[in-house]
Amino acid sequence: MKRVDITYYGHACFMLDADGYRIVIDPYKDGMVDGLPNLSLEAETVFASHGHADHNYCQAVTVRETDRPAPYTLESIEASHDDQGGKLRGKNTVRIFDFDGLKVAHLGDLGHLPEGELLKKLRGVDCLLIPTGGTYTIDHVQAKQAVDLVQPKVVVPMHYRT
Repeated sequence: MKRVDITYYGHACFMLDADGYRIVIDPYKDGMVDGLPNLSLEAETVFASHGHADHNYCQAVTVRETDRPAPYTLESIEASHDDQGGKLRGKNTVRIFDFDGLKVAHLGDLGHLPEGELLKKLRGVDCLLIPTGGTYTIDHVQAKQAVDLVQPKVVVPMHYRT
């Protein structure tokens, strides 16, 4: 199992670093999230969970060239940004990064409790990056319910104060 360093930049933006190979997830646009500084990051890869500017500002990340293969496998699972199948806010992509047996899941702007195939794939991940803010995502009560269902080893709340 590899070591993965996780850095939280605020809102839903994280950097995962496995032996110097960096992944940025959900970088936010300058000035988009009150109280957070502008981002200027470097990584080998950048991902956005969906098309809103507080999650998809990939211009904030300088992508570094590398010959190294990615030290992870990735599973991307379509989910909804709301509890009405995406009718209100569209789709959201949940990503599960597997670093040689160490699994980190980023839920993006998940707007409903995980169920079915999504829950099956999330169960037992090592680290769950989960929104807790309500309004645009699940709230803290639903986040606790999701944690109880998924049973990760580590939980990192995100997307709060919104």
